[in-house]
Amino acid sequence: MKNPFQKIYLASKSPRRRELLRQIDVAFELLLLRDQTPRGPDVSEEVLPDEAPQAYVTRVTMEKARSAHQMMIWRSLPARPILAADTTVTIDGKILGKPANKQEAVEMLRLLSGRTHQVLTSVAVIHHEQSWQLTQVSDVLFKELSDAMINAYCETSEPYDKAGGYGIQGLAAIFIESIRGSHSGIMGLPLFETAQLLQQAGIRIL
Repeated sequence: MKNPFQKIYLASKSPRRRELLRQIDVAFELLLLRDQTPRGPDVSEEVLPDEAPQAYVTRVTMEKARSAHQMMIWRSLPARPILAADTTVTIDGKILGKPANKQEAVEMLRLLSGRTHQVLTSVAVIHHEQSWQLTQVSDVLFKELSDAMINAYCETSEPYDKAGGYGIQGLAAIFIESIRGSHSGIMGLPLFETAQLLQQAGIRIL
């Protein structure tokens, strides 16, 4: 029987990651990093010069996990495993973050139209000064998108809090001809890899 006291801290604002953790029955509390402090965000998501997409997403994820771990210590919170994740979309070696406005969202979707791009989600877990990390890569093929379809999608709220300007779990599912990889990873938390990491940190799943 699962220990009812097993719980993790989730260092993410993403509602999709919360849903995915609930799907595999992982209990969690939110330990949210700050976007604004006098010194700036707790973790900057700026891309470093000449930084490759996989190096970027791996680095940012571990920085989030370490920052949340320090926050747990400073607040004298009960010691629990900390999970952080970050997702990025890349095509032609270019990193596509979250669009700031409709114009950026339209440009991203035009770039993805009719082509295969990669979605990279890195997951890191820290517990008792140990850390584990995996990065999952999925290939996603979009159908050809008309300007009318792109504009209609960008009139919704979906594109603006998601890397690459779309969410597989929403209306943009009709854009996707095929995927090779992890559906949950494209959503923002690859459950196979996440379960592996949490089990290494002592969290029992099933």
